[in-house]
Amino acid sequence: MTSPEIVVMDFWAEWCGPCRMMNPVIARLEKEYEGRVKFIKIDADNNSALTSEHGVMSLPTFIFEKNKNEVARVIGATSEAKMKEEIEKMLK
Repeated sequence: MTSPEIVVMDFWAEWCGPCRMMNPVIARLEKEYEGRVKFIKIDADNNSALTSEHGVMSLPTFIFEKNKNEVARVIGATSEAKMKEEIEKMLK
């Protein structure tokens, strides 16, 4: 049996201060969940179609997907604990 695909999409932009604040948090989470969660950084300025398709209006926006279905969304800078909470829900 294959495990479900767990993805965290990180919509960000170079000019976005809160996005830059979240970079070290995402880097730590990528290491902690390596092999279990796929993290995808999406530059909103260079991927406007994808950003629009997902209804992203503010940056940063984190979309949590399990088996290609959105299960949670976090908008704005947040705590590492909140990010882990959403990831752990998907891993159950």
